[in-house]
Amino acid sequence: NTESCPSRLEESTVQMCESTNADDVWYKKMKACVTPLPDVQNPSEVAGGAIKPFPSRLNAVPPKISNGLIPGVSSEAYQKDNKMWKKHVKAYSNVNKYLLTGRYRNIMDMNAGFGGFAAAIESPKSWVMNVVPTIAKIATLGAVYERGLIGIYHDWCEAFSTYPRTYDLIHASGLFTLYSNKCSMEDILLEMDRILRPEGAVIMRDDVDVLTKVNKLARGMRWNTKLVDHEDGPLVREKVLYAVKQYWVGGNQTAAS
Repeated sequence: NTESCPSRLEESTVQMCESTNADDVWYKKMKACVTPLPDVQNPSEVAGGAIKPFPSRLNAVPPKISNGLIPGVSSEAYQKDNKMWKKHVKAYSNVNKYLLTGRYRNIMDMNAGFGGFAAAIESPKSWVMNVVPTIAKIATLGAVYERGLIGIYHDWCEAFSTYPRTYDLIHASGLFTLYSNKCSMEDILLEMDRILRPEGAVIMRDDVDVLTKVNKLARGMRWNTKLVDHEDGPLVREKVLYAVKQYWVGGNQTAAS
């Protein structure tokens, strides 16, 4: 914390940022300044709260949540979310047998929330890029970092900054509902297809009406798909769409002279 070395702070020529919200970064002009650390009561206190060593921190309540720095999110709600994603991933692995085997090294969660999906994967053979949409109701990227995970903000109406065929598995929960009034399903699916390697897998979780439309478009992109009921039964409107991007090439056609 800044209180632990006041003399160095007085001598420093570094300019402190006016804004204390380090998470408010999307389409903001970059400035040569440092975001101030959270206030502390004494020099021995850890600014922002102490973080447990990895891998314990993966499932521990992030200080941003326990200290009430993410509005509307309690420690109980976080633990409930954590438990829910462990349940979801277990159900995923019953359909996609390769999910927890290490076959998918490069994984992306397009609507990561608190990073529950990545934490439930918890494999040294894989890593997960946790993407927090800029239009999400809650800015959760700070909590994702405090869990020892990596992540980024992104607007899925735009292209993601990565090479084609980067990811082996893409997970998207509630993404199409979130962007239903922002941009087209086709644009999002085409970007998913671009960054997914051939024979890579996709797991999409959303309302049944939304996934029915997504399924039709995915088949048009030559993905193999399978629509599955929620693990709690067929009466739940939320469904899961599993897909695999096929490896295919265009046929050789010689024009008649």
